[in-house]
Amino acid sequence: MSVTEMFSHIQGFLSADQDIREEIRKVVQGLEQTAREILTVLQSVHQPSGFKEIPSKCAKARDLFCTVKTQIGDLKTKFPVEQYYRFHEHWRFVLQRLTFLAAFVVYLESENLVTREEVAQILGIEVVREKGFHLDIEDYLAGVLIMASELSRLAVNSVTAGDYNRPLRISNFINELDSGFRLLNLKNDPLRKRYDGLKYDVKKIEEVVYDLSIRGLAKESESSGDK
Repeated sequence: MSVTEMFSHIQGFLSADQDIREEIRKVVQGLEQTAREILTVLQSVHQPSGFKEIPSKCAKARDLFCTVKTQIGDLKTKFPVEQYYRFHEHWRFVLQRLTFLAAFVVYLESENLVTREEVAQILGIEVVREKGFHLDIEDYLAGVLIMASELSRLAVNSVTAGDYNRPLRISNFINELDSGFRLLNLKNDPLRKRYDGLKYDVKKIEEVVYDLSIRGLAKESESSGDK
């Protein structure tokens, strides 16, 4: 094979790779749009009247996750299954955002931490790497950390809405989450930086709870809850 033929062959490989990446980008753009729509639906819970609408907003978000499943199903067809990590960079951030949205929905519904398996089921993907398109453990953890920031905001807005007990429950949840992350030896730089943000979320929520306590609102809420 001549040098010219060799480089022509290489160019053919590069062109095919670029075509795959372009197809992936198109599908990912659709996923990003759906993620924005889900976020828009869930953002309304931060409004003073939003807490009463949590069940309906979560139901609407779950309907939109059906669209996500379809879009991810399309994405799976755009590249060889064994080359997941070769193209992972294209959907990594949107997958983390979708994980955050799924985690936020589950928290709003049950005030529990979503499992990696539950997120995978909501998105229509796998947990086990060998089975194909899957939820990488670091993407799952990143999504959970994004949710923590959203909960710190929810704690503040709960007070504005007159729901003084919710920040206490959020505080307990976030402290448990922080304890869980402390057990991990995080070597992924972006993930470690996100975890550093969790410390600020914990502090922010503690300040909200402390403010409620010194104003006597937390005790009043607990007493009315006992009644």
